[in-house]
Amino acid sequence: MIIDCFTHTWESPDQLGRCLPTGGVYPPAFKPSAQPPNAGASRHLLAAEPVDITIVLGFVSRYLDSEIANDTVAGYVGQHLDRMVGFAGVDPSHPREALAELNRARTELSMPGLAIAPAAQGFHPADSHAMLVYAEAADHHMPIIFHTGLYVTAQTKLEYASPVLLDEVARELPNLKIVIAHLGYPWVHEALMLLAKHPNVYAEVSWLTQQPSLAYQALLSAHQLGVMDKLLFGSGFPATVASRCIEALYSINQLVHETNLPTIPRESIRGIVERDALSIMGISSPRLRPALERTATHLEDDGEDS
Repeated sequence: MIIDCFTHTWESPDQLGRCLPTGGVYPPAFKPSAQPPNAGASRHLLAAEPVDITIVLGFVSRYLDSEIANDTVAGYVGQHLDRMVGFAGVDPSHPREALAELNRARTELSMPGLAIAPAAQGFHPADSHAMLVYAEAADHHMPIIFHTGLYVTAQTKLEYASPVLLDEVARELPNLKIVIAHLGYPWVHEALMLLAKHPNVYAEVSWLTQQPSLAYQALLSAHQLGVMDKLLFGSGFPATVASRCIEALYSINQLVHETNLPTIPRESIRGIVERDALSIMGISSPRLRPALERTATHLEDDGEDS
């Protein structure tokens, strides 16, 4: 099974508010001089074809006047219930509103997880009000994908972007399933230490695949630290698409071909691409059964071919 853990879709860049890039060095799709990438539903659906299940993230930031509405995400996902899962964007800097939206997403929108971006929402990840939101998520077995690390706008608060700030969250709420976006880039080693330290902390690897040398170093460190089984696949759409990310992962050892540098075991790379992230996050739904059945068929075919 291939599960893409990190994608967005929007119909207009206006939905991003002040999240649009204003300067600095970014991946090609987000160069400050470039137009925001096309993230419309039709392109998102096309990009999702190589994977079995795609997680689509909502996003809201009162601080940056941004909103990819949960109702819009849920409506889009609802048209593809056998292939997509929606995670609700909530803003813990407004805890009452976030708690209400968490429960509405869970009970009315059938969104089993949350997407939170502290640096873009202007709050410390372990803020006491935010902890109330996380505790509610943990009580309802809702995993949280935390956008940490890389940001593409000058207004975000990098002092809240470091993944190590999630250490307190993981300590206080050990049953909360946490996924660190982009392996915490550029604080990759901090993120890896959190994966090694906390049983319920994981990371997805989008963005890294656009920078092969960094991806090689990150995955080699994960392999040497023994946390490759904590890494999940993510494309980071619309910055890139899943097919390119999968190809980049499987090609990672070409960087050290004919050198004395160590390689990353191909089975470990395959583990990232094919890991059942939904089961890891505790998400199970009858609506996804067709995707699970397709995966079982693929595995049976692979067994017959081998």
